[in-house]
Amino acid sequence: MSTLPVKKACDACHRRKVKCTGEQPCANCAQTDLQCTYLAIPQKKGPKGSRAKVISQIRDTQQHATPSQSSQFDFNSPPTSPYSRNPALLSKQTIETCVDFYFTNMYTTAWIMNRESLIDSIGSQIATDAELYCLTASLCAFVMVQPGTNLAVGPGSHYQGEPPQNRYGYAQMLLDDIVRVRKSFDYIESPSLDTVQTSFFLFSCYFTLERQNLCWFHLREAVTLAQIMGMHEESSYAAADSVDNVYKRRTYWLLLVTERAYALERHRPLSIHPTIDLPTAQEPDEEAVITGFLHLISLFRCIDDEFMGLWNKAKLSCSVAWLTQLQQQLTAALPADLKTTESQAADIRITLHWLRIMVWQLSITNGFLSSTSYHRSMTFKYPIEVAKDLIQDIKVLSMDSMEVHGIGLIEKLFDIACTLTDVVACVPLTPPADSTEDAPIEYLNAFLNLISRLRGGSSRYLPLLLAKVSETLPNMAPPLAPAQMSIKQGYAGASDDTPTPSPPQTMQHIAALGLDSTVPATHQQSHVGGAGSASSPHNPKIYGKTAKVPFSQI
Repeated sequence: MSTLPVKKACDACHRRKVKCTGEQPCANCAQTDLQCTYLAIPQKKGPKGSRAKVISQIRDTQQHATPSQSSQFDFNSPPTSPYSRNPALLSKQTIETCVDFYFTNMYTTAWIMNRESLIDSIGSQIATDAELYCLTASLCAFVMVQPGTNLAVGPGSHYQGEPPQNRYGYAQMLLDDIVRVRKSFDYIESPSLDTVQTSFFLFSCYFTLERQNLCWFHLREAVTLAQIMGMHEESSYAAADSVDNVYKRRTYWLLLVTERAYALERHRPLSIHPTIDLPTAQEPDEEAVITGFLHLISLFRCIDDEFMGLWNKAKLSCSVAWLTQLQQQLTAALPADLKTTESQAADIRITLHWLRIMVWQLSITNGFLSSTSYHRSMTFKYPIEVAKDLIQDIKVLSMDSMEVHGIGLIEKLFDIACTLTDVVACVPLTPPADSTEDAPIEYLNAFLNLISRLRGGSSRYLPLLLAKVSETLPNMAPPLAPAQMSIKQGYAGASDDTPTPSPPQTMQHIAALGLDSTVPATHQQSHVGGAGSASSPHNPKIYGKTAKVPFSQI
């Protein structure tokens, strides 16, 4: 039975220089009784020879070759060329484990593939489809680099190379193999949806590993490949397969949201814009997920080229009215009841408050804050209000619903906490006697507590935040023992010199406005609790090993 067509000629048709149907086996190989494979490395074109002679040579080569790969994925075979797939490296158990984990735990963060179709394709085409191999390997690597995962993964029993030291090392081996295999076909000239999604997963892997230059390259690569395919043009969806269109459209919007979030964190320009119709649910069980995705899109549509021009200082002026309207657009972008999955609600709520802080930072850099402003978002204490709203929102969320979003969500919390730290240094620790509000320091305690408990937070972002607190609030007792405050350079084997963005420099803008940034005397008797009171080291949870616990302790 033939498989779905692929985008290049099989080895025999390529050598004979005849048109190939792209199936497995193709029509020509079936007619001439030749083995139909897609393993050869493209070579420079040469003159045509006698077809009968070429067929004879191909048969002779195939008869004397080692046993051929079947249409099923042969996990015991070594690579047959410098650029061919290495089935022994990506074992069957690894694929099954990672695919199951992704669709069980992480799929709501990237609803861009159909589980059954992917599994069927892997079972029948991965030995002959280099693009599918790269997509599968990138998805597996993405799962492996998630903090706190405990999965049964590893190369096949016939793998002959150096064994990986840990799952991060194994993921890096897969990433290197993807780069090698991609040299066997021209994925740039003729990209497919698999190609775009592979580049997206490469970005996601390198982002978690804090390889910032590589992750930015692959995110831009994914966007560029999508644009080559015309995914930014609504007309391109008219003639294509309807099922394929569903996942193309979702992938495009996921790239848009991802690029805008990353561009804000790293001060990058935008290259993808909302030029096509929004995604829709195709099945009743997709309604909640797609609804959540649409909410996230609504938030990031507020962050456009005009905002990024100001953020990146390519544009130098804006107005109080414009910034106030932007804050109003953000708060109006979401309904009171999200009606989506819990994990998406966590991402949406935290993203909303993070964007509120980002817009407020733009207000302070432009010198628009005032203690007497009619608009709360134009006052210096606005981050305290944002922190209060966020803490209130996450009280009803489980830790798992936040942890599934990985490092990206922790970075947002880190940004908010750093800004809050600067503001706490400039306001009284205790609210007025007639106030029912918590003291601002309690919100900072809550952030320290939360980040210390999230997988990936305690190892990288908690030490950075504690250092920020120690520097900004020097008269406060240290929340952790000095031995626990060492700052490691990089995360999970990161090799960049400065992989994590620096804390927001809010204090510099406070000084520029002439506001009082001295620490109140009452801080001397204060103690930042939250993360630091426990003397035992933080023990991150493992997926699948613990039940969901509501974060009601905050």
